[in-house]
Amino acid sequence: MFTKILIANRGEIACRIIKTAKRLGINCVAIYSTADQNALHVKQADEAYCIGPAPSQQSYLNMDNIIQIALQTGAQAIHPGYGFLSEKAKFAEKCAHAKLTFIGPTAQAISAMGSKSAAKQIMEQAQVPLIPGYHGEKQDLATLQTAADKLGYPLLLKATAGGGGKGMRVVNKAAELPAAIAGAKREALNSFGDEQLLIEKYFINPRHVEIQIFADNYGNTVYLFERDCSIQRRHQKIIEEAPAPHLSAELRKAMGQAAIAAARAIEYTGAGTIEFLLANNQFYFMEMNTRLQVEHPITEMITGVDLVEWQLKIAAGETLPLQQEQLKIHGHAFEVRLYAEDPLKDFLPSVGKINYLKTPTESTQIRLDSGITQGDEVTPYYDPLLAKLIVCGQNRASALNQLTHALAQFQLVGIQTNLELLTQISKHPAFMTGEVHTGFIKQHQAAWLQQTEIGEPLLALATLFILLNQQVNVLKNNSSSDPYSPWHQIDNWRANLPAQQKIIFTYHARKLACLIECTKDSYLISIDNQSFIASGLLQKQTELRAKIDGQSYHANMVYH
Repeated sequence: MFTKILIANRGEIACRIIKTAKRLGINCVAIYSTADQNALHVKQADEAYCIGPAPSQQSYLNMDNIIQIALQTGAQAIHPGYGFLSEKAKFAEKCAHAKLTFIGPTAQAISAMGSKSAAKQIMEQAQVPLIPGYHGEKQDLATLQTAADKLGYPLLLKATAGGGGKGMRVVNKAAELPAAIAGAKREALNSFGDEQLLIEKYFINPRHVEIQIFADNYGNTVYLFERDCSIQRRHQKIIEEAPAPHLSAELRKAMGQAAIAAARAIEYTGAGTIEFLLANNQFYFMEMNTRLQVEHPITEMITGVDLVEWQLKIAAGETLPLQQEQLKIHGHAFEVRLYAEDPLKDFLPSVGKINYLKTPTESTQIRLDSGITQGDEVTPYYDPLLAKLIVCGQNRASALNQLTHALAQFQLVGIQTNLELLTQISKHPAFMTGEVHTGFIKQHQAAWLQQTEIGEPLLALATLFILLNQQVNVLKNNSSSDPYSPWHQIDNWRANLPAQQKIIFTYHARKLACLIECTKDSYLISIDNQSFIASGLLQKQTELRAKIDGQSYHANMVYH
């Protein structure tokens, strides 16, 4: 086993790898850009080195600098995590040349799956079911037009060299094709440096189901069951679960065996994922991810396997710890991805300071993979993924209860996030019954993604919070010992004017005024011709216990 590794990544995945490595007694070297000098993964590592300026091309994608640091620190291996260099065959080659172990598949396997078009040709030879379509080398408009007309509409254009929804277009009729091809090629060239496209039959609201596979260097390959990743926005997953709901044992086994055939076709080693499209009880190969997946924790939850530990063992030359017959599914698990983005603004990334952060309490059923702490600055330079909340239960219903409970405990102030959207999805009747598909968010977003109104009781709580803080500050800052000193008084008294105080809140550019009058032991708060009797106590700096018109509340409040 290795004694020291370098982690060529950042954020929550770097923290995740460090956690397992430390448990195994492996020292960890972290790298960071100038924007990440105070990041959590830097604090958790045994050593940390600045790799360059904030832009990823000059830091986390700088292969030569990363390898140089690994050699200088005596690291024996490099774990790429996911994203950045994890699927760069050139980086795997550079590691091998420097006599560093790349904790992942061979450069040849990465290259084989690096092009979606080439991958489909390999899978076709391995008899893995393919989505009907065109994945040839000829890319002129006439060839693509002929292939599209033969396939029929609607269809999907995809960049062969990338992912994340870039270079992807849905085409509903022939007249739309030329413009869609031009746009997809342009985006693919800008994102991946390669404008080649493939064409696939477009299924209306299919499911996205993927199989986790693992292989060692001795010919052993297993699958660790499936994950349903159908809840997506703009082709990016935001909620995953394992096992997939409403999937028969026969279909699960068939998909698992197809995934193993796919891995063996390229002599794969390490952790990988075969992604399938599931429609009308038929599955079709989409692509292979030659790395650890963002959603790997839910597989760990239902199998009891630490996939990062397996990665380290396989890379160190050990055999697979378990064989297929030893792998079983235990319970159900969900993962939700917390993104710094605004669902009300077409999921536009959000940047700024995390002023307040409260996370769910971790347990055997609740896990948090996070790369953030309170006070962190979220920059525009990297992926907006902040953290992943993972829960499990004995069955899907109990796991879903854990999810809604944990989401209610998650609080973040300072930047926009998708937390409210995740909460709304988790409580949706169709999601609760497992009726999921890739068009789920689009189908229901009209109800979700509208600007919600703030309720008057919440405004009354916010007003009370401010008043109680004012009261604390008055008593703290008053040096007089005279209990009758006017500086002790907090009853809003003013000469020749009503004993009122006005507090104005801004909510989505709307001004909301609250008028306050003091009574003997409480406040009379008036909002939009409604009045509330409010009283309360600050237990901690952000905890408020209150009564609004006799109803009790326990709230966390924070200034922003």
